[in-house]
Amino acid sequence: MANDEQIVRDFIRAWSRLNVEEIVAFFTPDGAYHNMMNKPVAGHDSLRKFIGGFIKDWTRTDWDVLNILSHGNVVVAERLDRTQVGDKSVDLPCCGVFEMEGGKIKVWRDYFDLATYTRAIMPPK
Repeated sequence: MANDEQIVRDFIRAWSRLNVEEIVAFFTPDGAYHNMMNKPVAGHDSLRKFIGGFIKDWTRTDWDVLNILSHGNVVVAERLDRTQVGDKSVDLPCCGVFEMEGGKIKVWRDYFDLATYTRAIMPPK
C-alpha cells in the first residue's frame, strides 16, 4: 500500500514537468484514464494523444497533495492542481482514484468541477 501511495505521489509530481511520455509511463500498457468530463481513454497510444492534447497549452502546473489514502490496490489522492494556461491561472480542486497493478496505474478516475476550470481560462463577457 505505501509503495502504491509513493507511486501516485511520484506520478503527481511528474505532471509538473509536462512530459507526456513520462506521465504515460506510469500506466500499465492497457491502463485507463477517466477524466470525468470525457469518456475513458485506455492504452498508451490513446493516453499519449489525450493527455498531450489537453496539456499542449499549459505553461506550468504544480499539483499539491492535500490528502492521500490507500486500501488494497486503491489509492485516493485529494489535490489542488495549480496550472498556468497561457497567461491565465487555474486553481482546481480535484480528487483522483487510482487502481494500481504491479506498480503501475491500471485505472485513474479524476473528479473535479469543470466550471471552475472554464471560468478561470475563459475571458469574461
